[in-house]
Amino acid sequence: MSLFILITFLLASGFVAIHLFSRYLPFIDTIPRSRLLSAAGGISVAYVFIHLLPELSKHNEVLDKSIQSDAFEFFENHTYIIAMLGLAVFYGLERLVKVSKRKQRTERQIDKASDGVFWIHISAFFLYNALIGYLLLHGEQETVTGLLFYFLALAVHFVTSDNALRNAHKAIYDRVGRWLLAGSILAGWLLGIMVEVNENVIAVLFATLAGGVILNVMKEELPEERESNFWAFASGMAAYTFLLLLA
Repeated sequence: MSLFILITFLLASGFVAIHLFSRYLPFIDTIPRSRLLSAAGGISVAYVFIHLLPELSKHNEVLDKSIQSDAFEFFENHTYIIAMLGLAVFYGLERLVKVSKRKQRTERQIDKASDGVFWIHISAFFLYNALIGYLLLHGEQETVTGLLFYFLALAVHFVTSDNALRNAHKAIYDRVGRWLLAGSILAGWLLGIMVEVNENVIAVLFATLAGGVILNVMKEELPEERESNFWAFASGMAAYTFLLLLA
């Protein structure tokens, strides 16, 4: 096993541990939101603007060069359209969950989404996580430093997204959902070991992931009702930006 593959396996295992054990963090569900979680939100937002969007631009150039048919000339910025669709899909899922929770509260006095909505929601996040695991091996992170920055940004993002999924689905998330999401990271990583697709497919996968990350970061990392600590948020954002610019 090469050193690069070993490092990516360790990082994938770190993601797995976060999904399985983040619920035990003492500060995860406090109001007002803890300074640590607010700083984590700042890190995730910095990741989107300093790393994710510039990389999306690079992938857009790759995809635009390869798609020359008249049928696609109308779509000049292919990856941005794919990212927009990814964002729209995850927004639609969030609306589905909220509507389901409202209906369940009215009809059954239960503060969680229905089981059917849970399976739709968790299936989307299974694919989302599998992409993250796959891109550990085939993303733009060609150095150990790049991999560590990728891990840090998504690790803090997973902590807050896990908490949101747990609030939406309650016990079934801890009983089933977190195990599926942990397994999906390893499934994506294993797929990356066995299959290497061309750069056009990578561009599409990255754009899809980018849309989901942008929506989920903005939804979870800027929660009005959780009374975020602005200075902790700003400090996390500034520190992570500084590290990215030094790398």
